[in-house]
Amino acid sequence: MNDTRSVRTVIVTGAAHGIGRGIAHAFAASGAHVWACDVREEALAETARGAADAQGRLDTRLVDVTDRDAVLAFVAEAEAEAGRVHVLVNNAGGVGGQVGRPLEDVPLEDWRALFAINVDATFTFCQAVAPAMKRAGDGRIVNVSSGAGLGVSLTGIQAYASAKAAQIGLTRQLAHELGPWGITVNNVAPGFVLSNPTTQRQWESYGEEGQRSLVERIALRRLGTPEDIAAGVLFFASPGAAWVTGQVLSVDGGR
Repeated sequence: MNDTRSVRTVIVTGAAHGIGRGIAHAFAASGAHVWACDVREEALAETARGAADAQGRLDTRLVDVTDRDAVLAFVAEAEAEAGRVHVLVNNAGGVGGQVGRPLEDVPLEDWRALFAINVDATFTFCQAVAPAMKRAGDGRIVNVSSGAGLGVSLTGIQAYASAKAAQIGLTRQLAHELGPWGITVNNVAPGFVLSNPTTQRQWESYGEEGQRSLVERIALRRLGTPEDIAAGVLFFASPGAAWVTGQVLSVDGGR
């Protein structure tokens, strides 16, 4: 980074549990000042407690990432102390409580809801941090998608697979747009991680035989952890990734 400050300001969205919490804790452990947001107040407080002994600092805010005004206010607050956000991690997303249904049974509002949280929110956060990153001449944006965005979703949810693919497309486009200002934009696509109640229910729905089959299709023969995904995100935010942009890193144990 070109900024002379030793402490980086990092925003992590969707940080109340699972992958988001793991990413927030990893950055706090590295000494960063982390601004973690979510809509789940109690779980977000647990994220904060988990970073109490970290080398860095972790502040939490309740933010609905589909509320543009709330996002802009949150980014402005994070920027106020250091002048800009050094690293943005767009992790918020998911299936929003939806389940797989036949195409003809999916209401338009359900389709749009998943695009709002998985794509629109990513776009809004990128818009919000870009001006200060441009002025500084560098910055790191890491979007967290899913293996569903590169292939077929195990959930069977059409909007989820489509939204994650759209987020990957946005990643590649912004990498070229923002590259002249030294800003990298990359994407981590996790495999199956037991990271929240939704994925736990999905895992349990497979039954013993389905679970065994899923694991056997993974080269490393195990499910992922939030720490596995956080490691990929930290790589893209590290000095070692200074000449890496527009890339999608599959962190899935080998498929």
